[in-house]
Amino acid sequence: MDDSDATGPAEAPEERRARLRETITVIVLSVTAILTAWSGFEASKWGGAMSIAFSQASSARIEASRDASEASAAKQIDVSTFALFVQAYSTGNTQLETFAENRMADRFKPAFQEWLAAKPLKNPDAPKTPFELPSYVPPGQKEAVAADKRADVLFQVALRNNQRGDNYTILTVLFALVLFFAAFSGRFKAVRTQWTMLGGALVLLTVGVVLLASYPKLV
Repeated sequence: MDDSDATGPAEAPEERRARLRETITVIVLSVTAILTAWSGFEASKWGGAMSIAFSQASSARIEASRDASEASAAKQIDVSTFALFVQAYSTGNTQLETFAENRMADRFKPAFQEWLAAKPLKNPDAPKTPFELPSYVPPGQKEAVAADKRADVLFQVALRNNQRGDNYTILTVLFALVLFFAAFSGRFKAVRTQWTMLGGALVLLTVGVVLLASYPKLV
């Protein structure tokens, strides 16, 4: 009895190639299924991060609006007392002038004194009003500027997170194509077509893995 009878009939080359193709297909399907789930998870996480950033940006805008309203209200009061002072000074009403100056808010007095020291009636280069001076900062003005800047940053973060979520969604679609090509590669009778479909799946899988490795992760 020879070796072929002891070990059974030898496997034909066609059968070995078919077994190899099936093995590769199973590996591709398994790996792609895991990567598809991971891409969907990342897309969901980045979508959540986008929503949080948009919400924070909206809150910062509301805060900036509230602070700006506070600054505007304070400035209107200061403008009124300053206008009263100018009116009293122009008419020579010293009693009303003193009254207006005494009613000026503490936040306004430094700028007002600086404006007076510049001798606006004699110096043509003097500021026209105290409100043009850097020393005049109504309450809420700095806070409004800071909140606006913070809102701008958060809005850009939200847009960036949205793009990253879209990237992972597109990647999920790419992996779905890999699953399609790999799953249907065995449906064709022609061996060349089977390998062509499987080769296409491998190419798409390679592209997807490279993109997945390059994308930022949010765990």
